Amino acid sequence: MESAQPLITNDAIVFGLLLAILAFVFSTASSKNKFFQKFYRVVPTVLLCYFIPAIFNSLGIISGEASRLYFVASRYLLPASLVLFTLSIDLKGILKLGPKALTMFLAGTLGIMLGGPMALFTVGLIQPEVLGGSGPMEIWRGLATIAGSWIGGGANQTAMLEVFEADADLFAQMIAVDVLVANLWMAFLLYWAAKPEKLDKLFKADTTAIYELRDKIADFRSKIMRIPTLSDSMVILGVAFGITGISHWIADTVAPFIGENYPQLKDYSLDSAFFWIVVVATTAGLGLSFTKARNLEGAGASRFGSIFLYILVATIGMQMDLGAVLDNPILFVIGILWMFFHILIMLLVAWIIKAPFFYVAVGSQANVGGAASAPIVAGAFDASLAPVGVLLAVLGYAVGTYGAYLCGLMMQAVSGM
Repeated sequence: MESAQPLITNDAIVFGLLLAILAFVFSTASSKNKFFQKFYRVVPTVLLCYFIPAIFNSLGIISGEASRLYFVASRYLLPASLVLFTLSIDLKGILKLGPKALTMFLAGTLGIMLGGPMALFTVGLIQPEVLGGSGPMEIWRGLATIAGSWIGGGANQTAMLEVFEADADLFAQMIAVDVLVANLWMAFLLYWAAKPEKLDKLFKADTTAIYELRDKIADFRSKIMRIPTLSDSMVILGVAFGITGISHWIADTVAPFIGENYPQLKDYSLDSAFFWIVVVATTAGLGLSFTKARNLEGAGASRFGSIFLYILVATIGMQMDLGAVLDNPILFVIGILWMFFHILIMLLVAWIIKAPFFYVAVGSQANVGGAASAPIVAGAFDASLAPVGVLLAVLGYAVGTYGAYLCGLMMQAVSGM
């Protein structure tokens, strides 16, 4: 079935609407009005920047599917923001965060791998017909593509589609489950990112390393802060988008070369242009952190990065259709149960190793959301922590195909029981 035409189809108008939404949210968040002050004590600004576009999309006013804004934001504004966030980062400080961050990432991967078969088995007990079907229409084949997306990303998802040969219509339904369930979980993470102390207290977590890194970066910023000139702003934008351009150039050269000459490396998503764009932009930003370019932070480099990132948040929000759950409810039940098991495993591991909620949130989103949204969740705790999300998300690309393949085999076994 063809989707209904949205009320607004011109991306220039949609972009203007998204910026107006962001302006409204931030102006009211900084308002001295008592109502807004009380409101934003409960509802984080980033959550509204995400959910209001989702409501517009769900009502048919705009369409994330028809718009190219997410593609532009993820391919241009995301790498630019990564450069601006990382050029002032303390790399040694990130490394001092310790093994708990990596442990929680791997716990997230394990949660996706086991959560899929567990969810399918649970729903199959109630509705055995879910385990039925034949050939490409078998539900487990479609669910395997979600595993590829939630452990790695789009490239890993496509790999699972090819490996398990899911039906095209079934795959379309799985994309809806993937987007809605993943985005609902992301909304939850953004909400709690504004007040992680309660969960950290519950886990008896040691957050010393995280806050030391945050305070160290804040201290560095305070020492170099200055009123930015037009030249400063132009240099910041030139660095950000110049490196973004270089990232695209390298990606457009390296990704096809690997795809044509080293097809075995596709298992690591090394033939994905988006992978190389993110990696090159992050690496270049980290390289600049060892040079005088680090002082651009004093002129507001991370503020520009935050603007780009919030635009990306809005475009991600407009991908979410809150009414899609009505199309095939049982698939969404499986997806929600799957995410529940993933969360349960992560929280259990966090409680055992006393990991801060920051590691839980970023470790989960590095799997489920990948490089596009992991820095958003990390940045919701503090903008200076966004690179941590990127570094973990890159690992997801490497393990995504293997983890999803094993998950697919386990779901096939469940379906055959």
